Amino acid sequence: MKEAKMSKRQNGHVLPFKLAWLLDPEASWDKDQLGDVLHWIRQVLGLVCGLLWGAIPLVGAVWIAVFLVISSGVIYGYYTHILKVDEEELGGHGALLQEGLFASLTLFLSDGLQEEEEDDQNHQVNADTVFPHGSHHPR
Repeated sequence: MKEAKMSKRQNGHVLPFKLAWLLDPEASWDKDQLGDVLHWIRQVLGLVCGLLWGAIPLVGAVWIAVFLVISSGVIYGYYTHILKVDEEELGGHGALLQEGLFASLTLFLSDGLQEEEEDDQNHQVNADTVFPHGSHHPR
């Protein structure tokens, strides 16, 4: 009964969950399918890293570069080592590494900015509590 719920692939392997084809090196990929998967992996990385960087806070160009290296490294590792696709057949490394890059960078930066704005608002509230109205305090 449990095996009836599992999806069966053409090569005879039983896959334990519906998204297992995302990790199957024997799956066939066309450029659009792989591009969509790479795009959404980058979006998740942009969201997670943006929230993490903003919460710590890590600011500056160095940390943006670190995000780009991590994001590109994950994408490169995914399509070369996990999926083992022929990158030349799908447009080359440049096309695959560029997939979803700018959208994830925008998401990463906006999440980090959102966290910084919330921190600034919290600091302002704390300063107003420490220095009640009428008191002078440096801003």
